[in-house]
Amino acid sequence: MRFSILLFVLLLVDGACCRAATPAGPANPVTVRYWVTFRDKAGQQFQPAVYFSAAAQARRRRQHLPAADSTDFPVRPDYLAHVRKITDTVTLVSRWFNAVACRATPAQAAKLRQLPGVRAVTEWPETVLLPAARATASPPETTILTAADRSLARRQAASLGAADFRRAQLNGRGLRIAIFDVGFNGAEKHPAFAHLWRRQAIVATYDFLRRTPFVYQGGSHGTEVLSCIAGRLPDSTRLGLGEGAEFLLARTEQMHREKYAEEEAWLAAAEWADRNGADIINSSLGYTTRRYFPEQMNGRTSLVARAAELAVRKGMLVVNAAGNDGDDPQWRTVGTPADGDSVLAVGGLDPDTFLHLDFSSYGPAPGQRLKPNVSAFGVVMAAAPRGGYVRIEGTSFASPLVAGFAACVWQQQRHLTAMQLFAKLQESAALYPYFDYAHGYGLPRASFFTAPASDAPASFDLVPQDSVLSVLIRVEAARVPARILPLFADSVQASTEAVAPVGEVGKEQPRAASASPNELVPATPPAYLYWQLLDREGGIRRYEVLEVQQRAVLRVPLRLLRPGDAVRVHYRGYTKTYAAP
Repeated sequence: MRFSILLFVLLLVDGACCRAATPAGPANPVTVRYWVTFRDKAGQQFQPAVYFSAAAQARRRRQHLPAADSTDFPVRPDYLAHVRKITDTVTLVSRWFNAVACRATPAQAAKLRQLPGVRAVTEWPETVLLPAARATASPPETTILTAADRSLARRQAASLGAADFRRAQLNGRGLRIAIFDVGFNGAEKHPAFAHLWRRQAIVATYDFLRRTPFVYQGGSHGTEVLSCIAGRLPDSTRLGLGEGAEFLLARTEQMHREKYAEEEAWLAAAEWADRNGADIINSSLGYTTRRYFPEQMNGRTSLVARAAELAVRKGMLVVNAAGNDGDDPQWRTVGTPADGDSVLAVGGLDPDTFLHLDFSSYGPAPGQRLKPNVSAFGVVMAAAPRGGYVRIEGTSFASPLVAGFAACVWQQQRHLTAMQLFAKLQESAALYPYFDYAHGYGLPRASFFTAPASDAPASFDLVPQDSVLSVLIRVEAARVPARILPLFADSVQASTEAVAPVGEVGKEQPRAASASPNELVPATPPAYLYWQLLDREGGIRRYEVLEVQQRAVLRVPLRLLRPGDAVRVHYRGYTKTYAAP
C-alpha cells in the first residue's frame, strides 16, 4: 500500500514536470531560475565598522581575521541594475559569491550572458518533491512527562558531560548561535524558553522565504532544535548545554517541498548571521536525492556546501546534521552541507545502547573523507509548538546538542579559531583517535576540557599468533565498576558532589548542598570494543562494534591484511594499532 501511494505521488510529480515543460504561448513565456556571477567589484567602497555588528567585529579580531576581505564588499550597483532591467525578478544578491539569483526566460538569459561584467549565467532547476520521509506523522506532544521521558531529557545533555560544564560555570554565555530551520512555531510563547525571553537572548530573527522578521511560522522543527540547545522542562531540567548563549533565528526552509531557492536562503542567512555576529551556525537540514547524486557530496558541488565553507572562513563554526538516510539503500551517505570538509557533521546515537541509529547517515564522503565527525543522541525530548514536549528522533536533534556543547567550549577558550575548535571537538570525543563511518569519533566529552588530561591505561593487548591477530582483554580492564542505575536515581534523594548552578545572567551562584536527582542519572556508554581494518591510505575497509563477553574477544585472520594494511582497536579509552608487514 505504501509503495502504491508513493508511486502515485511520483506520477503526479512527473506529470507536473511535463506540464511545466510544455512551451507557453508568447503572451506567457516560461521563466527559469538562473544564477548570475560577476567578474569583479571594481570601485566599490566598504566600511566594516558600519556594516558589521560589534559582535561580528569582535569575532574577527579574536580569530586574527581581517576586518573585511573582497567577499564582504557589495556587488557593483551598475551590474545589478543591468540585470534588473532584463530579468523579471532578482531573488538574491550575494556579496560572498559576487552573484545574483533571478528568474528569466531563456531569451533574457541569453541577453544576460552578453552584459558587461557577467562571468557566467547558470540555470538552476526548480521545485522537486521531498523523498518519502522515514516517519510520516509527527509524534504527539504531551504536558504529562513519564519517568522515561524525564530520564531521556536528563541523559541527552548528561551524555555529553552536562555536570562537568555546570561545575565549570560553562553554559555558552557570550556566544551567539544562529539556527537555520523550517520555522519556530510556538517558540515565542513556550515556557521552555521563558528564561531566554527574560534576558532578551533572541537578538534577531528573519524569514528568508517570506522576507519578514517574523519566524514563528512555517513549522515546529526549529522550535524542537532550539530546545535541544537552550530548552528546559517545567522542573528546570536542561534539554541542552547552551542556554546561556544568544540566538539568531532564521527561517530558510519550506515544508513538504524542496526548492533550490532554499539553498539561496541558506546562503542569505549565512551572510546575515556573519553580519550579526554569529559564532556558531546550527543547520539541522540537508539536501540529497532528487537534487544531487551521492558522488556530488564532495563539499564543492552544492551552493550550500560552498556557502558553509565560506562561513567557516569568516570565523563561524558550522554544525550540521549528518542526515537520516542511513537505512535508505538508494542513498545512505551524508547530505549537503554536512559534506563540507570544514562542516562538523553530527550523527545520531541510540540513547539506550550508545550505538549508531539505523537511520543516521553513514560516511565516508567522497574521497574517503571522514563523516560524520562526531555523534550525539538522535532520540531526544524536545519542546513542541503548543506548549508541551515531544519524544522525537533524527540527527536534526543530535546536531544542536553538539552546537550547545561547542558554545560551552568556546566560552572557555575564546582564543580558538573556528577550525581549532573543530579539531578540539573531534579530539574530545570518546573514541578518539579511533573513528568509523557510523559514529565518527563518537560522543564529545566535557571532561576533556574541564578535567586534567590523562592517558587511558592499556585495556587490551594485540597478539599475533600464527595465522591470526588476537585481541586479549587485560584482567584489570575486565572489572566493571558499579554504577547508579537511572531508576535508582529517579526514586531516591541520593547525594553527590555539590554542583554550582549557572545563573541566567552569568552571576556566580551559591553552591548547592547536594545535587538534584536530575543531575544524578549516569550517561556513560557501555564498554564496547571497536575495531577496524584500514588500508595503506587510512581508508576503512571494514569496521565493527563488539560486546566484550570474554577475554579473547576478537581474532582477525592475518590473511585479510594486505601489505600496508592496519588493524586498529579501541576499548575503554585506549586505542592501539597493528600494522601489517
